[in-house]
Amino acid sequence: MEIVATHLRDCFEIKPRVFEDARGRFVKLFNREVFAAHGLPTDFAEWCYSASAPRVLRGLHFQTPPFDQAKLVFCLKGRVIDVVVDLRRGSPSYGQHGLFELDAGRATGLLVPRGFAHGFYVPDEYSLFAYQIETVFSAPHDSGIRWDSAGVPWPDAEPLLSDRDKKLVALKDFISPFVYQASPK
Repeated sequence: MEIVATHLRDCFEIKPRVFEDARGRFVKLFNREVFAAHGLPTDFAEWCYSASAPRVLRGLHFQTPPFDQAKLVFCLKGRVIDVVVDLRRGSPSYGQHGLFELDAGRATGLLVPRGFAHGFYVPDEYSLFAYQIETVFSAPHDSGIRWDSAGVPWPDAEPLLSDRDKKLVALKDFISPFVYQASPK
């Protein structure tokens, strides 16, 4: 398993090894020791998945403190354009976004740190997307920012959105409760 730093502080691409033979494939998506050695979260409270049709956009979501959460995400079927936005006040990458293609064929994933908004777009085929999440869902702390307010170059100007996602606040109007904490070196 390879863990690769991205241009966004504390956000990492996860590149597991894929073992294939005549029977199919085997992929180990998480290893506690490898994550711990990189200072990444190892204690996940929920494991969820979503199934989405083409042109669906989910996001940009997060939970506020004290139920803020890191997420480990993978596309298990199809592919998605995965997006994160750093919302941590004082972060060197505050307000910046990252755009990553996650697909089942390469088995790539992303570690989304606490204080980041997260979402994804399904470009072409039905997709299955898995999340391991650090904290349990808390409705009063569930929030997000508008998908089209963070300068993300989405591939679709009129994606399929939930009613909730259409009503989220724009990034410029969002008062962030997240504060950047530099990792000890």
